[in-house]
Amino acid sequence: MRVIYGINKVRQNRAAVVAMGVFDGVHRGHKEILKTAVAKARQVKGVSIVVTFWPHPQLQESLYSLEHRLHLFAELGIDLCVVINFTRHFSRISAVDFVKKVLVDKLCARYIYVGKDFRFGRNTQGSFVLLEELGEKYGFKAKGFAIVKHRGRAISSTLIRGIIKQGKIREAQALLDRPVSILGTVVKGTSLGRILGFPTANINPHHEVIPAEGIYAVRIIFKKKKFMGACYIGKKPTLKELKKVTGIEVYILNFKKNIYGENLEIQFVRKIRPDKKFSSLEALSSQIRKDIICARKILLSASQKTTIYGYLNPK
Repeated sequence: MRVIYGINKVRQNRAAVVAMGVFDGVHRGHKEILKTAVAKARQVKGVSIVVTFWPHPQLQESLYSLEHRLHLFAELGIDLCVVINFTRHFSRISAVDFVKKVLVDKLCARYIYVGKDFRFGRNTQGSFVLLEELGEKYGFKAKGFAIVKHRGRAISSTLIRGIIKQGKIREAQALLDRPVSILGTVVKGTSLGRILGFPTANINPHHEVIPAEGIYAVRIIFKKKKFMGACYIGKKPTLKELKKVTGIEVYILNFKKNIYGENLEIQFVRKIRPDKKFSSLEALSSQIRKDIICARKILLSASQKTTIYGYLNPK
């Protein structure tokens, strides 16, 4: 998938099927729009394009970072993504001008796909109804997608954010139609895990919503390979001398490479337990061992349907 940052750099002349929206989280409802756009582009021998915005137009906390979102677009088969920097200047562009000067003139849109509740343009004057009207004038077809529901509730990024923050991994996974995950960079930490016998990778997340504090069985995606592991999210209450800020650490089973500065995707499978304070480092170390064994059992059970690389061999 090609990625273009900024509307001034866009120019292509193939018939385009354009999916437009923030698509934060790329949840089940978003995936329906994007997959339909990809299928239509192949049918008409055109190009599938996502037009998305960063930062979030409503200034909401991002469910997924832009980099994470782009990765998911590519997985769905999108040909081109145009990332528009949502600035105050851009927000003043009228909906009609945006459709004519960007979607039609620059992207050659022949089909435009949006959620039926999607709004755009100055003062959010643009709507699906306006797209239908402009389509008759400029020669494209607009398709609006209804809100997807799960067990009677409308699926939205706002709903999923709240569920993830509560640590309800399975429920969030059902709404996303894939594992809850975060993308982050490995950074140097206190090396406490190494001292305790369980070296961990400290993760600096890329502007993503983080699950509730606790210990989780996780899969780690590194350079397109999957590994098993256990992830800790919390403030290390056992250690009095540390500043109480929430950190993310992941123990990767059977893995010894130096990966400082590398990006990892952490996929949450199941919450093992909440965070707690222990009476000593020895007690904490003993519990970590139990957590890793528990994570391994959970992941091996789940691996009946998924190929996982890495095995636990605790001493």
